Amino acid sequence: MQVTVVGAGIGGLAVAVGLHRRGHDVTVLERSPDLTAPGAGISLFANGLAALGVLGLADEVRAVAAAYDSTLRTGQRQPSGRWLVEVPASSTQDLAVVHRQDLQRVLLRALPAGTVRTGVTVTGVEHARGVVVDSSGGRTAGDLVVGADGLRSAVRGTFARGASPRYAGYTAWRGVTEGAVDLLGGAGETWGRGERFGYVPLRDGRVYWFGVASAPAGTRFADEGAEVRRRFDDWHDPIPALVAGTDPDAVLRHDIHDLNRRLPSFVQGRVALLGDAAHAMTPDVGQGGGQALEDAATLAVLCDGDLRAALREYDRLRRPRTQAIARRARMVGRVAKLGWGPAAAARDLLLRAMPDSASARAAAAVQRWDPPA
Repeated sequence: MQVTVVGAGIGGLAVAVGLHRRGHDVTVLERSPDLTAPGAGISLFANGLAALGVLGLADEVRAVAAAYDSTLRTGQRQPSGRWLVEVPASSTQDLAVVHRQDLQRVLLRALPAGTVRTGVTVTGVEHARGVVVDSSGGRTAGDLVVGADGLRSAVRGTFARGASPRYAGYTAWRGVTEGAVDLLGGAGETWGRGERFGYVPLRDGRVYWFGVASAPAGTRFADEGAEVRRRFDDWHDPIPALVAGTDPDAVLRHDIHDLNRRLPSFVQGRVALLGDAAHAMTPDVGQGGGQALEDAATLAVLCDGDLRAALREYDRLRRPRTQAIARRARMVGRVAKLGWGPAAAARDLLLRAMPDSASARAAAAVQRWDPPA
């Protein structure tokens, strides 16, 4: 089968690997002129690692990831450092944190040279006996198109024109420290009023961190590193040290979006969507990458059979789960970003009263996934 994958992010590369290893002829078209992954980390829970196992890559990814240190206290805190709720070690025992560039390298090594074509902008998809992709690189005919081209997916726009990015009300900075930083026995997130900060260790002692703040869409700051310091320098340790230990020029910032509506289908004809193109979600339950990997593994396995039946089953399996997780992520984000004092105080009281087992059950519900047979 001839397959064109549009988008060379984590999901696009993963589905390309899965389909290639099952004997399909795969081409990946990527709009960016190069494949430099952003300098940030990604957390992979049990479900994401299971999906990588289906693709035959779990061991390689674990080799470049940091197994989560079970001795670290994990959960939510206040800016003073007071713990609001702790997550049981069972919820993070399968967590692996990997730098996106390392994950990308593992995926690229699993593909034949020349599979990925960069600097190619997709302009349309035509349905005939097969399917044809029009792009700046010419026309590419095949049997299946996989739209893995992200939040502003051109492929999605060919059949789901009412779906568009929706601003979540907050922006996020991300960074990786240049060297090791003592985490002082803790990790996780700290929730303030309209602001949050989180961090997890990488395998080499460096630390991936993110800061979040409510802001109007499109807000710009002259110095992103200075803005992060201004907002978080008086928060509990080691937060100031994490920011100070990061090259200011390497700090990334993006407004956070999800989709404004749930898609009625991830499939049309011989076109299937996966990852953010299908179900862009806020990062509030740490499942964006994991769900894209689940999509990729599921589609690759199902395509061993009849294509039309495979695509129907892909939509049946993936759409309800991913859309439910996206709704959950948006709900958590709304609670976490509360900026009005009384509302934030009430939230903190509820978190302190919540038993650890409740957070464990919530995490398990998201992380539980059975690969397709």
